[in-house]
Amino acid sequence: MSSLPSLHSPRREYLFGLSIALFGAVLFSTKAIVAKLIYRYDVDAVTLIAFRMLFSLPFFVVIGWKQACSNPPMSKGDSLRIVMLGLLGYYLSSFLDFLGLQYISVGLERLILFLTPTFVVLMSAVFLKKHIGGLEWMSLLVSYIGIVLVFMHDAKFGGQVALGAALVTGSAISYAIYLLLSGELVKRVGALRLVAYAMCVSSVACILQFLLLRPMSMLVQPVEVLGLSVVNAVLCTVLPVFFTMIAVARIGAANASQAGMIGPVSTLFLGAIILGEPVTGIQLGGTILVLSGIYLLSRKK
Repeated sequence: MSSLPSLHSPRREYLFGLSIALFGAVLFSTKAIVAKLIYRYDVDAVTLIAFRMLFSLPFFVVIGWKQACSNPPMSKGDSLRIVMLGLLGYYLSSFLDFLGLQYISVGLERLILFLTPTFVVLMSAVFLKKHIGGLEWMSLLVSYIGIVLVFMHDAKFGGQVALGAALVTGSAISYAIYLLLSGELVKRVGALRLVAYAMCVSSVACILQFLLLRPMSMLVQPVEVLGLSVVNAVLCTVLPVFFTMIAVARIGAANASQAGMIGPVSTLFLGAIILGEPVTGIQLGGTILVLSGIYLLSRKK
């Protein structure tokens, strides 16, 4: 009987890690829902992202300070690389994402962002001359067919869907470049340290952008906007970072990444429940195609 706990503990450890990964993916995807709710007030993307980073900055400062105290100093070169990655991977990517959300549904936004791994594959082939195998080409084809279906569905409702989709695609490409450039750096610096420092850089950039482009009077917002901004910062930004790190430590990066596939699905249905966005057969079909394509990509050894 004494051997039973040791037999079951790895399974419990895996299930706990998987649950943390799923919960983190849902929380991170919910930022699109929260952003749509904030846009119902007289708030633009510059103000929205400034509030988000203003409320999340103290958490990342504390994390960064603890990492600085427990790790050797970085080289000047690595410090400059982190500043560049913070501006490219988090500031620019987040800003383009929130800009695009003004024009498209949260379901389409999440699916476009979910194409980031496919952009990494394409960039690796173009710039790093890496070979793209048959399985990867299949995953790209399936994913992009799914995006086209959802895009055509949303475009039928009018508006500036093409503009919104282009902005969010720019966000995904920006983050894909960040992933490519951070590969070697994360090995030297550490994942949590890199994220904390890069998020601090991004937060400062977003706040400075607000101070340069908007009057200080824009800081006076209804309590609903402030409350939603706190939710956006803590539940949709800070906690997902922690949950992802915990999940990767317990079940590995590959399993944690596959668990993130719940993100577009949760966003689609939360958008229907909270925002009243329609869920149609075409949207579901496109979502399944995108997720299938990413799953095929994740199966590559």
